[in-house]
Amino acid sequence: MATAKKSKAKKSTPKKTAPRRAVIVGGVRTPFIRSFGSLTRLDTIALGVAAVKGALEARDVRWSDVQSMVWGGVVLPSQSVNIGREIALDAGLPPNVECTTMTRACTSSLFTAAMAAAAVERGEADVVIAGGSDSCSNAELKMPQSLMHKMAPTIMNRKSGPVDYVKAASKLRPGKDLVPQQPAVKERTTGELMGESAEAMAERNGITREAQDALAFQSHERAAAAVASGRFADEIVPVDAPGGKRVLADNIIRGDVTLEKLAKLRSAFKKDGTLTAGNSSALTDGAAAVVIMSEEKARALGYTDLVAFKSWSFDAVDPADQLLMGPAISMPHATQRAGMKLTDVDIVDIHEAFAAQVLAVIKMMGNEEFGRQRLGLKGAFGDIDPTNINLHGGSIALGHPFAATGARMVTTMANELIATGKGTALLGICGAGGVSAGAVLEQI
Repeated sequence: MATAKKSKAKKSTPKKTAPRRAVIVGGVRTPFIRSFGSLTRLDTIALGVAAVKGALEARDVRWSDVQSMVWGGVVLPSQSVNIGREIALDAGLPPNVECTTMTRACTSSLFTAAMAAAAVERGEADVVIAGGSDSCSNAELKMPQSLMHKMAPTIMNRKSGPVDYVKAASKLRPGKDLVPQQPAVKERTTGELMGESAEAMAERNGITREAQDALAFQSHERAAAAVASGRFADEIVPVDAPGGKRVLADNIIRGDVTLEKLAKLRSAFKKDGTLTAGNSSALTDGAAAVVIMSEEKARALGYTDLVAFKSWSFDAVDPADQLLMGPAISMPHATQRAGMKLTDVDIVDIHEAFAAQVLAVIKMMGNEEFGRQRLGLKGAFGDIDPTNINLHGGSIALGHPFAATGARMVTTMANELIATGKGTALLGICGAGGVSAGAVLEQI
């Protein structure tokens, strides 16, 4: 029998389709309020609800179009760790909206915005909400673990009666088992407070008290000017606090601050140190949210003035070695991934955890040895003038609800690109644990 010959099938070349692009349609935030102020009675979920509702209403987004939400939190309530899901339900979003909560210290909501954009670009969704919230006023007091060890067997046993509780309580030592731990922004691996780490950075990099106070003054002056000009009017949504009080504006900004006033403040973390309450960010309550869509969906719905992520980079450094230096790595990485150089960037916005941290990061990005050893460059990444960053103030003046800062920066920088017609903005954020983030936004 003759063997049939197989005909050679012509190979078809798949048609190339343009990659999906995610765009930022809009964003808002709640007022940023110093902790234990007018937002004290609102927890991180309630603040998140205000931001999510505000973001959807501000851009007239149909709630039925929302498919997913990625939310960030740092001070998480133990009974509701997936706060994103709780926020979506409390806000009244459709119950089939998929929700994820993640925590990445102060970089959290820049990360959630990037992950939302990535999901849209992969075709997993067309409309995603991203953001973050934190209420330091509602941080939980942690009791000693010994209390749990001694009382849990009785509490978790349904058969336990009054006598069992009395016996268990008799074993408690008030000084050891009943004194709650003081909340602190402290590194688990080093035992250092974040402010102590920033003090070490200031000393190591030769950042003076005068330079820190100058940056803090600049932050307050520019934030106050932004408020006076109405720059934040469309970014801040009012929040109704218990008792009928409506909170309308930030309360940390000090338009009357002077260098003389800042110079009189005591050091906060070290005797004769350079960090003070004036040149450090304050504990803050607040939330911020952005709406991210596929460009095709946004155009079809009639949205214009769009901004997209051109690139991002999430990195980490050794917490024992300049804890907050990460942006000096993430910002160059993001710029390089965008196929750009620093000179191509129009606007630079850096999170101000401490003025010392910002100035140390800027100094290292302009340092040739750092560029060679840490960035793999032939020299320095580039020089940044501290007076050319944070055009409308930063976290020192505006406040810093840990997980909300990234979304706040994305919203403000997207609006700035649209208002000025500029092309790109470079963002940088440091975080606890030595993590960091950088991103490039572009107007399209």
